[in-house]
Amino acid sequence: MEKILIKNGILISPTETIETDLLIEGDKIAQLGSNLEVDGTEVIDAFGKYLMPGGIDPHVHLDLPMFDTVSSDDHYTGHKAAAFGGTTTVMDFVEDKDPDLLKNIAALREKADPKAAIDYSFHINITKFNDNVASQIPAILESGVTTLKVFTAYNNRLRLQDGEIFQLMQIAAKYGFLTMLHAENGDVIDILVEEALKAGHTEPIWHARTRPAWGAVESVLRSAALAAQSNAPLYIVHMNTAGGIDQLAYARERGVPIMGETCPQYLLFTENELKRPDGSKWICSPPMRTKFDNERIWQGLMDNTLQTMGTDHCPFFYDGTKSINYEGEAVMIPGKELGSDDFTKIPNGLPGVADRMPILWTEGVGKGKITPNQFVAYTSANPARIFGLYPQKGCLEPGSDADLVIWDPDKKLVYGVDVAHHRTDYNLYEGWELQGYPEKVFLRGKCIVDGDQWLGKRGQGQFLARKPFAEVI
Repeated sequence: MEKILIKNGILISPTETIETDLLIEGDKIAQLGSNLEVDGTEVIDAFGKYLMPGGIDPHVHLDLPMFDTVSSDDHYTGHKAAAFGGTTTVMDFVEDKDPDLLKNIAALREKADPKAAIDYSFHINITKFNDNVASQIPAILESGVTTLKVFTAYNNRLRLQDGEIFQLMQIAAKYGFLTMLHAENGDVIDILVEEALKAGHTEPIWHARTRPAWGAVESVLRSAALAAQSNAPLYIVHMNTAGGIDQLAYARERGVPIMGETCPQYLLFTENELKRPDGSKWICSPPMRTKFDNERIWQGLMDNTLQTMGTDHCPFFYDGTKSINYEGEAVMIPGKELGSDDFTKIPNGLPGVADRMPILWTEGVGKGKITPNQFVAYTSANPARIFGLYPQKGCLEPGSDADLVIWDPDKKLVYGVDVAHHRTDYNLYEGWELQGYPEKVFLRGKCIVDGDQWLGKRGQGQFLARKPFAEVI
């Protein structure tokens, strides 16, 4: 059994920071302690470096069909990019196109398994609700999927009505599922989009103007009320508004089992980016908002109102008429140019899975907004607990998977598309100066990233079957 001894590191968990050595045996963490000496080991000196559990991104969309194209990262390229950013587990979404829900899960497994370069799991979208769907939900547990995603937007495509969400949450509570919810007001959006197009407003900024922040705010509170009335846990994805954070805090203070996720783009950009000549690069749903919203979301991280940092990674080419080089091959995929004359036709989504940890470290830890311990909680430990992966993932304890990052807090670099390794032609943080970056990344005891070297391969990732009744934190 291969053994690796990491010496002189500073281990960061959500609750403590300790100097320690760490022994990996095979794919597990075997021992922590001072001055460990073990024969027959590869020794890595991590003096001055941090040891952190591999990141867990609870929200990515890989190989996702949208409009007349598909998100440009698949389950190899997206996983590879994640690893370069320090993330060793990602969670993707199963569409419910076939009436047989288990068949949908099996089909995505069949597509992802040969490509997976890190460990992964799924959530499943529930976009139709009837007796047939209700009867199938308990059996979803057989697949290892324990999370159901619903929408209050995208009328006639993805949206469930409030009564349907309530019924689904009653089932979820009984069988131990966690319901995830996209909180916007689909009725208002549809009306405003129609009005904007009739008035000739086709520019990217109208994507934000037709999705008002108040729609997210009231949807968060309305959804929290459904959670309270069904006594079922609820997880609000990609929270983007100050008012939404206020409603999350309001509900949690009153004992509602509700949790919230945000993403780096909602901390660092505003809808003004959509006014730029290349504004379509920043189109995602829900949209970025204002500086005031940025500051309130930061506060929600600082005071632990929020629980996780995801990305909603769903990349598209900015100019899909031109190819890029990826691993020596020319790749060209239709992208944001599809909506050059109509904002409603611009594929919604951003690259981000590689950016999440380096950007949050520089902008959060580096600027004193959050502690290193909070960083580990938001990027790894909390997602592991919420989604039923703890303590296999999300911590560095004996018996846990040896998913870990040796993090160099002093490393400085200029970030951008070439560093991130996403399979797309742009990066939101192009030219940003960062300090703090992964030096080595291990997946179940194997080093898959060493500096700028990729040592991983397709098919090495494993699907993670999860158990119901995970923690509400």
